[in-house]
Amino acid sequence: MSTLIRVAYIMALLPLPAAAQQALPTPSKIAAVERGLTPAVVLSGMPAPRRTIEAEMRRLNVPGVSVAVLHGGVVDWSKGYGVTRAGGTPITPVTLFQAGSISKAITALAALRLVQQQRLTLDGDVNVQLRGWKLPTPPGEHVTLRELLSHTAGTTVHGFPGYASGVVVPSVDDVLAGRVPANTKPVVVDTKPGTIWRYSGGGYTVIQKLIGDVTGRPFAHVLRDEVLHPAGMMRSIFAQPLDAVSLTTAAWPHDGAGKPVPGGPHTYPELAAAGLWSTPTDLLRYAIAVRDSARGKKHTILEQPVATEMLTPGKGGWGLGLEVHPTPADRAFAHGGSNEGYENFLVAYTGSGDGVAVMTNGAQGGELGSEITRSVAAAYGWPSYHSIERASIPIPAATRAQLIGDYAIPELGSFSITGDGSGLAISLKEGVSEPLYASAPDTYFILSTDLLLRVGRREPKITGQFVMGSFEWPFAKDTDIKP
Repeated sequence: MSTLIRVAYIMALLPLPAAAQQALPTPSKIAAVERGLTPAVVLSGMPAPRRTIEAEMRRLNVPGVSVAVLHGGVVDWSKGYGVTRAGGTPITPVTLFQAGSISKAITALAALRLVQQQRLTLDGDVNVQLRGWKLPTPPGEHVTLRELLSHTAGTTVHGFPGYASGVVVPSVDDVLAGRVPANTKPVVVDTKPGTIWRYSGGGYTVIQKLIGDVTGRPFAHVLRDEVLHPAGMMRSIFAQPLDAVSLTTAAWPHDGAGKPVPGGPHTYPELAAAGLWSTPTDLLRYAIAVRDSARGKKHTILEQPVATEMLTPGKGGWGLGLEVHPTPADRAFAHGGSNEGYENFLVAYTGSGDGVAVMTNGAQGGELGSEITRSVAAAYGWPSYHSIERASIPIPAATRAQLIGDYAIPELGSFSITGDGSGLAISLKEGVSEPLYASAPDTYFILSTDLLLRVGRREPKITGQFVMGSFEWPFAKDTDIKP
């Protein structure tokens, strides 16, 4: 099955307005969060169901989850639920998880530190500072660090599947060149830099090499010294693989059915894009460092003008390394993370100093993480991250018959639409199916996440797009299947 939704659940949780609620004592807030989970989308005229963390962990086959909540610029509480793996230790606030693409947000902060130190240039040609391997670009074009950080460089390779236990792991140069034993294509520039927003883990792997080349030091050491330790993220580490001792208490990955990923955690040599091990509390320490820098506090990681650039939304609603959501009185900055068997989310506000970090060790943890985020938003009276309402309309029998089938998403995988009584169901993950609703003749939605399918039924086959926040993916019908 496709990795599309595994990434998208976390990367584009759309914030939507809601009224502030009265403050509660912290113990009451914890209970409210634990019991107040709601789906991303609610059918118009229907009450939003309230669910518990434990019940949703069972439903979504997520063995473990760790949550930390930020309030007023300080960590208000943190708590673990479930276990690291069958027979393993309970999840605690200090349990390590693979952070997935949240690694990019940490990398961006380190890159901007080096810009501040005049060791990197934000708007110069990155090929000038790259040693050995150079980023292939169209004739007459060049790529800047600003474009790489903001996913506007036109670089290829959306994400990385990692390397299972026992598989030979490539070097970073092998990954960039798409050379055996790398399992992804070469990183190149195939559109004019600066013209479009397109998420690219490949672009962040270029940044990884760039940081190593200009410092002459291992990437992990630079990130430790420039971000992790200054931010107080003392339990976090860029290590692939993690050492054997730490692995004994770390959260191990599980698939959508809750079964262990064979061999345990995948190895990601693409450290900048996916290589961080961390805890929710440490991720909030990162958020505090970014917020303090943006507010101009003394002795912060970034100077205020640089932090302001980081949190200024550009194409696709992204700043430099973070998705940024302007609101009338506050600004939210966020990033998600998805590695094989791990799903995570981080969001914080520059004004109120509220936020949450959720880390899970299950492939359906993205849905759970978004539910917990909405529950925190309700309990703490956030201006965004709440359930939305959508009205559904009947799906004509002829349309239903046309849509049933298997679909391909270029370079990302596949999904299927099947019959579900008189309606439809969609399977975006292996072994996981949910109802598919119509809001218009060419627009369909689900309840687990704010994802739209825009469908065109032109011959010879059905094509369309997934739309979720800044993300858009084309798809095409591959084969028909029986209703």
